[in-house]
Amino acid sequence: MKTIQFREAIAEAMSEEMRRDESVFLLGEEVAEYNGAYKASKGMLAEFGAKRVIDTPIAELGFAGIAIGSTMTGTRPIVEYMTFNFSLVGIDQIINNAAKIRQMSGGQFNCPIVFRGPTGSAGQLGATHSQAFENWFANTPGLKVIVPSTPYDAKGLLKAAIRDDDPVIFMESEQMYGDKGEVPEGEYILPIGVGEIKRKGDDVTIVSFGKIIKEAYKAAKILEKEDISVEIIDLRTVKPMDQNMILESVKKTNRLVILEEAWPFGSISSEITFMVQDQAFDYLDAPIKRITTADTPAPYSPVLLKEWLPNADDVVKAVKSVLYR
Repeated sequence: MKTIQFREAIAEAMSEEMRRDESVFLLGEEVAEYNGAYKASKGMLAEFGAKRVIDTPIAELGFAGIAIGSTMTGTRPIVEYMTFNFSLVGIDQIINNAAKIRQMSGGQFNCPIVFRGPTGSAGQLGATHSQAFENWFANTPGLKVIVPSTPYDAKGLLKAAIRDDDPVIFMESEQMYGDKGEVPEGEYILPIGVGEIKRKGDDVTIVSFGKIIKEAYKAAKILEKEDISVEIIDLRTVKPMDQNMILESVKKTNRLVILEEAWPFGSISSEITFMVQDQAFDYLDAPIKRITTADTPAPYSPVLLKEWLPNADDVVKAVKSVLYR
């Protein structure tokens, strides 16, 4: 094993797949000459050249469409968005073309493409740069949605996404690019659609994904001092979701808290809540609790931003509320 940063795990995954398969290429704003807005493609221009690591204009609709169209000629593009907030400019291409090519061509074409970049809040970036759209893309048939939380998961899942024959939304976080973690020295790939129990416990199940899961880890340490045993599931893949892992955990702990960095209405946590009450209602000893951001645009003020985002104290309160009703 070796210890690398999250951004290095992303770069390694892309580079390894580009060495393995000449049909893979990367395009996006500042991915080449600048080595990526967050240095997640550092060194790739020098290795692969300007025909496979391509700087684009600030025109998300245009370069998303070019990449999607290229898949029908046999390529496997990786499209980097500087932030998924900017993907909204190209969302017509993602929803109406990438997600539907296979069906609308009667199976004659597939669309092996990865759209990747940061999601959610990254500090004082303002309302238009602090949004999470996992639930938007997960709502669309034909798209797979991955939100890793560690360098190990990021590398293994990104390699799987690049090899997948359907479009994959791969969401990261600006605040995680510097995170360090262990990854194997050799080749490995993680299966899409499989979650992971990051911490075993008996009293309450917490389900989360992405960078906000760190708040669950903090809360678990606090609760451990009070002899409360928390099981933490990292979804890793939002769609397809590892429903069986969640259900089996809830059947063991009989209580569920869901932590998500997104607005509450129509959220991933809403979907999980329905799924669990539909398939494991008799196992629940307390109502399901979910923790999300406030139902407002993200504030710029650091004081308000702290209140807007979920935190470990919110998780502790939610866990105690399902334990001590």
